[in-house]
Amino acid sequence: MDPSTRDRLLGEIKKTGLRPPRVVTLMITNGCNLKCRHCWPESLSHEAVLPVPVQPLKGLIMGFNRLGVEEICLTGGEPLTHPDWLEVFRFSCGQEGLRRVRLQTNGTLLTQKDVEHLAEIHKKELIIQVSLEGATPKTHDRLRGKGSFERAFRGLNRLAAAGMGGQTVVAFTETHYNFDDLPHLLKRLDGLGIGRLVSGTLVQAGRAARIHALELPTPDQYRALLSLYHREEAFRKRYHKMANIACLEWWFGKTNSASENCKCFEMPYVTTDGLLYPCIMIPADHLAVKNAHEQPLETLLKKAIPLWSGLPALNRRRTVELGLCQTCSCKQHCAGGCMGRAYATTGDFMMVEDRCALRKAVYGWDPI
Repeated sequence: MDPSTRDRLLGEIKKTGLRPPRVVTLMITNGCNLKCRHCWPESLSHEAVLPVPVQPLKGLIMGFNRLGVEEICLTGGEPLTHPDWLEVFRFSCGQEGLRRVRLQTNGTLLTQKDVEHLAEIHKKELIIQVSLEGATPKTHDRLRGKGSFERAFRGLNRLAAAGMGGQTVVAFTETHYNFDDLPHLLKRLDGLGIGRLVSGTLVQAGRAARIHALELPTPDQYRALLSLYHREEAFRKRYHKMANIACLEWWFGKTNSASENCKCFEMPYVTTDGLLYPCIMIPADHLAVKNAHEQPLETLLKKAIPLWSGLPALNRRRTVELGLCQTCSCKQHCAGGCMGRAYATTGDFMMVEDRCALRKAVYGWDPI
């Protein structure tokens, strides 16, 4: 993609009200060595699927880099089940102009040799994101399977021992039964030298939609964490040092405007089936651009821009038309929340998202 083509495409993207891509998530395989109860893409056994060939992945990485994205995120399934994952990762890290490369993994397959290879890659912002769903096997293994906590923590220990703790991010999926682990997990990771913990609330879609025992945290759990933050200085300091937890971030920003709460298409997503979606949170079939592995990025974007051009207006409609929001005191900040979450759980963009009660608990909480 030459500079004039890039500038023209970026101009067309901005003209529609869409945002230029910033973080691109590439699913390099839908195979996994685990069978997690909350898996959104419903990954299959890595022995039963074929990973994406290397060359199409490299083509997309080069194309998005030339478009000016900040980050490439390699995900799965479990990326480490791809036989050439390290080649793809190294290739991404070698792209000039690309600010950040992220590898999302469950951590259970990280060998000592893998960690040594990662430690040899000289890129300023290389991030290894490891999924951990609790501070103990009891909570983590309930979501990800027996023995997975021990293996994931072994991977984290190896990363920390290799001097990569500061480049490691732990991703935590909030549910009603593991949410209370967060303070203990934060303390444990800090002691290990892990750089950051980021939480995201369970999405009741994919495999999680069929497992009714999986539920979101309760409003009382969110209020309890807010109280802990204001009550305990040690937790508060540790939080600001290394964490990003939804309920606390909502509380910090509760006076902000929600007019820009959807940043489509800043975070596009490409699946192993070669489907390009406008956002990692909006894998909606009617918004998919097909054959992403067989066509130049320029061709894909020419198809995508008119297909996605109505999304900014749809988001603006949500801020004024959602009936449940009209008399809600949280409207200014929330405006119905993420329309991708709303679609994932209800099949309708014009519904409030599933964390409505949690948001109300946060915005209405008083530390006094």
